[in-house]
Amino acid sequence: MKRKNKGLLFLLFIMLITSGLFILGCESDEGLDDAKNNVEEASKNSGEEYVSLSDIEELSEVDVSIQETIENRRSIRSYQDEKLDLEEISYLMWAAQGITDSDTGYRAAPSAGATFPMEVYVVVGDVEELSPGIYRYLPEEHELQLVLEGDFRDDLMGAALGQAPIGEASINIVITSIYERVMSTYGERGIRYAKIEAGHISQNIFLLSTALELGTVSIGAFEDEDVADILQLEEREEPLYIMPVGRR
Repeated sequence: MKRKNKGLLFLLFIMLITSGLFILGCESDEGLDDAKNNVEEASKNSGEEYVSLSDIEELSEVDVSIQETIENRRSIRSYQDEKLDLEEISYLMWAAQGITDSDTGYRAAPSAGATFPMEVYVVVGDVEELSPGIYRYLPEEHELQLVLEGDFRDDLMGAALGQAPIGEASINIVITSIYERVMSTYGERGIRYAKIEAGHISQNIFLLSTALELGTVSIGAFEDEDVADILQLEEREEPLYIMPVGRR
């Protein structure tokens, strides 16, 4: 009788353990499903969206001499209330940081030691075929990566001491630098080289804007931390220039 009781108790014990493992397994599977759903939902909300731009060979030819472009270059602070188009954005991004030699990876603006410390963002407000938002330019892919959805021109204008051209322009190009990329080769001197490079990029944007009959101006007066917060920059990344661009 004792053996039967012991056997019965043992059987009940095994059943309880098995049931417990089954319940835990179900809960574990549900937990994995929940985690998977959370990751998928986070991915949907993370702004992982890319916009392909037109290759330079596909763009309409700009039939203006470099001499005429330089002569006509001016700082333009007032713009028409008209949309820019995606082709113009493609041109401007290519002029800023586009790759001009696929073998070497060299870009439209010179960079000390080809260290490429610069990043270029576009704060889009009024562009055909492109939703308002903050985009980062990816030179290798010649694409825009969506950082944040929404029209942030007023926010950016507020961070730049209320300068009206930023709020009126169809887009604002923001040039930033990650100094450590160039400092790893040139030390502290690399900071100077990065700022020189920002000037090269700015002039390229100026000249191409002039050739495309667009207007722009270089703005350096702004609260660095506020601009960095709006663009969600990394701590190591510093904004250097804001260039509003609109139709003259």
